Amino acid sequence: MRMRTVEISVGAFVLAGLIALVLLAIQVSGVSLTQSEQSYSITARFDDIAGLRPRAKVSMAGVTIGRVRDIAVDMEWGDAIVTMEIFGEPGSLTTDTGAKILTEGILGARYVGLLPGGDDEKLGAGDEITETQGALVLENLIGDFLTSLGD
Repeated sequence: MRMRTVEISVGAFVLAGLIALVLLAIQVSGVSLTQSEQSYSITARFDDIAGLRPRAKVSMAGVTIGRVRDIAVDMEWGDAIVTMEIFGEPGSLTTDTGAKILTEGILGARYVGLLPGGDDEKLGAGDEITETQGALVLENLIGDFLTSLGD
């Protein structure tokens, strides 16, 4: 009987470990198990997004306020069009809000950082952020530095 108790305890421990691994994988991947009650989409055009992925976070002042929903290319102008899903009701961002592609840490994942503006007009669903700054690509900076050393 004692051996059976040990086997059940080990089985429960392994099951708890597997559940913890699944929850950790969901948390790290950025997938949300709960549905936000309301959200709206806005777009922004960037000259270079360098590694930004769908489901990347959209943050303001370090707080995640949305996710990147879609990334497309405008073949006519050569810009990347990033569609962002912002949590909450439309009208929380002003029309002069700025957007930057930022990096978590030195070599971390890319995300969109929003900079609040001071305008009275608000962005609605489907509007576009016009003040954007693309990503700083480390490889390009190193290449420019090495080229300047050669001159």
